[in-house]
Amino acid sequence: MASKNWRAGGKILSSALAAVGLLAVAAPSGDAWSVPSNFAPPNYIGSADPHFIWEMLIGGIVVVSFLGAVALWVMSAWRKVKRAQLRRNAFISSALNNLSQGVVMTDAQKRVVFCNNRYLEIYGLTRSDIRKDMTGPDLLALRRKRGVLDVSTDEFYQFAGTGEGLITELPNGRSIVVKYWSLPNGGSVATHEDCSEQRRLSRQLATTTQFLESVIDNVPVCVAAKSIEDGRYILANRAFEKFSRLSRENIVGKRADEIFQPATAAGIATADRAALESPDSQFRNEMLVERGLEKRTLASNRVIARDDQNQPKFLIALFDDITDHKSLSVELENTKKFLELIVDNIPVSLIVERVSDGKYLLANRSAETILNRRREDATGLTAADIFNPREAKLIVARDEAAIKKRGMLTEEHPISTKDGLRLFLTRRVTVLDDAGEPQYLIKTHEDVTDRRQTESRMAHMAYHDGLTDLPNRAAFLQALAQMIEACADTDEQFAVLSVDLDGLKEINDVFGHSIGDKLLIEVSRRIQASARGGVVARLSGDEFGLLIDGRQPDIGKALAEKVAEALASEFPIEGKSVRIGCTTGISIFPRDGADAASLLANAGAALFRAKAKSRGSIGIFEPEMDQQIRDRRVLHQDLSLAIRNGELSLHFQPQAKAGHVIGGGDVIGFEALARWFHPVRGFVPPADFIPLAEESGLIVEMGEWILREACREAASWPQPLQIAVNLSPAQFMHGDLVSLVHSILLETGLAPGRLELEITEGVLIEDFDRGLALLRRLKALGVRVSMDDFGSGYSSLSYLQAFPFDKIKIDRAFVMNLGRNPQSAAIVRAVIGLGHGLEMSIVAEGVETQEQLSFLADEGCNAVQGYFIGKPAPILQYAALVGRNDASPVEPARKAG
Repeated sequence: MASKNWRAGGKILSSALAAVGLLAVAAPSGDAWSVPSNFAPPNYIGSADPHFIWEMLIGGIVVVSFLGAVALWVMSAWRKVKRAQLRRNAFISSALNNLSQGVVMTDAQKRVVFCNNRYLEIYGLTRSDIRKDMTGPDLLALRRKRGVLDVSTDEFYQFAGTGEGLITELPNGRSIVVKYWSLPNGGSVATHEDCSEQRRLSRQLATTTQFLESVIDNVPVCVAAKSIEDGRYILANRAFEKFSRLSRENIVGKRADEIFQPATAAGIATADRAALESPDSQFRNEMLVERGLEKRTLASNRVIARDDQNQPKFLIALFDDITDHKSLSVELENTKKFLELIVDNIPVSLIVERVSDGKYLLANRSAETILNRRREDATGLTAADIFNPREAKLIVARDEAAIKKRGMLTEEHPISTKDGLRLFLTRRVTVLDDAGEPQYLIKTHEDVTDRRQTESRMAHMAYHDGLTDLPNRAAFLQALAQMIEACADTDEQFAVLSVDLDGLKEINDVFGHSIGDKLLIEVSRRIQASARGGVVARLSGDEFGLLIDGRQPDIGKALAEKVAEALASEFPIEGKSVRIGCTTGISIFPRDGADAASLLANAGAALFRAKAKSRGSIGIFEPEMDQQIRDRRVLHQDLSLAIRNGELSLHFQPQAKAGHVIGGGDVIGFEALARWFHPVRGFVPPADFIPLAEESGLIVEMGEWILREACREAASWPQPLQIAVNLSPAQFMHGDLVSLVHSILLETGLAPGRLELEITEGVLIEDFDRGLALLRRLKALGVRVSMDDFGSGYSSLSYLQAFPFDKIKIDRAFVMNLGRNPQSAAIVRAVIGLGHGLEMSIVAEGVETQEQLSFLADEGCNAVQGYFIGKPAPILQYAALVGRNDASPVEPARKAG
């Protein structure tokens, strides 16, 4: 607006000046001024004519006005040009400042005449850094000082002036390409462009290209590409080289008729034409190829690659040698018939059901017992068509539970058959389709009626001596624990007698073990008669245990004397007169101990002292006998009280599916771990009390409590997660472990498939055959068995070969060194490969870092456990994982036994 006003004012001024000029010209020619003819100015300049002077004065004014108008016009035009120049400069400057490239211009004296904002932004400079008369080299020196230029000035101009330009790396990791041009007027222009993304994309493209080439080269089928124009091969992978027995150099650039024999080349040409003529530019066929003196059958797939004009450009051929595959077809058919024959004759009932409609698709001959009809008649029917409404409703409900679980569901239940009510072990497994949805349900039914009866008899055998039918050590300890519990908090007393037979070894050596066994039977009868209904047990080969209540130690000592007197008489066995004596050790409750282990140990200590003193004598335990025994008694007593008084508790550590990232949905189960909080000592580490329990035999009682409590807790979870419990080798050596597990499962209602029993190699090292037999019986219950701490001990592969463990747990010693010890990584990788080869799941213990977790996930480890996943804690802390929305804990058991 100001410029417009200026221009308007100039026009008005010009008009005014023009008017003055016209008046000045017109004035002398008329009398418009209204001055009398006789008018004369009051003064004269010399003798000049006054009219002349007026004319000169007015003419001067006109000339001055004209010159002023010309000057004003020139000034106005100059200002207009200057404004246009400023607008042009502002436009150019704005355009350059909005470029994505940095721009620097210098004049012939190398002075910086312009640099845009992008340049300053790239190198972290400000306008104030660009001082007046700064030269290009000065600007480079400033950048070098600021740490954003890593080359000399000469190197900058040398490389920036090339076609490729100069690439500099900035401290922030960005890459800048600089290009420099000299101008004809001696000046220069330089552009600075951020090429970080382009360089990243270039590297990525190179990596991708290399990856694709590597993939194609490692594809197990032959891959070749040829030009449509001349039919020459332009690509051949390693499989093609191996099949053709030619190097890549002898394939690329040649046609098929230069590589293969004429008949083969003709077949290839025919297949190529078929691909070109195919509407979808693809052609599949099988063709015969001559390779040397042999003929091979190839399965071929040809695809035409077209350019952007939809013109055929390349032909890509993939082919696989199926000669051996076709030769196996007959064998495959025979194998199929063989498998059908096996399935039809296995002694377990097998039924396959379609999930979508519940119809039975397959049933073997053994299933006819369950279905109560011929298998052919059951095909196409549902459970509702075959069973009565009540049974059908139960069967459908269990089927739906198995389908929902998408895993194995195992249970035992009675089924009515033509032979009456029988107990069956039923396993249900869901088969998923390619989309991961349930497609089939496979059910097996195994009649375990006879087996369970046998196990019942074996349970009796497990708690009784096979020779004398007396209770064994495990049963004696149970009876002792029950008496302790009954007499606790009362004034009642009872004595524990440990009776050792004197001279049994000599009798076996002289008369033979047959006589010795019969002697033991008679001895047991006389001891039972002497005890008069008291508890009598055979603790070992020549040791018996007795329990007697009453006032002590008089009653206990009297019984010991009576037993000695009963055994003093001769034993007539097979016409021979055999004599034997006994030595007895006595401990008294509660004076000598408040738990079974302490009482039995102290009775043994008294027996040891008595035998040392004189065979045939009676020893009563005294607290001053041995300081070490007293210390062990205190420890045993504390641990025994811990179980009885509820000082022991269970913590649970989660196990999750291995993956780079683990969420709550990845948790598959927990391991139950015992914790002891002593009322005086406080928290007692497991490393302190577990070995004590192992040494004292208390681990058997403790292990039973842990197993029962863990199963009871897991059975209360809404989510059917796995629960893992450690078993001690001592539990395998004492009592009927299989019956114990079975009874706990029935008592707690936990599905056998959810229980995982973890054992160490010590179970098999102690007694391989017995341990293996027990493991097989446990497996028959439907529980899972895993090898714990694999690699920390003997780790004999024969164990893995002899027994099909469900899981192998890699010892934490190897996992903790991942990332630091390459040998540990190699061992872990080998164990994972070994387990997968044996179709066993792998769990890694001791995972404490993301690096360890990622390594295990990449190596295909199935599951992980450790502080990184979750620390052992009361189940209340994991309430959400087990499905308890209200996070209410289960009331802990206060008593074991």
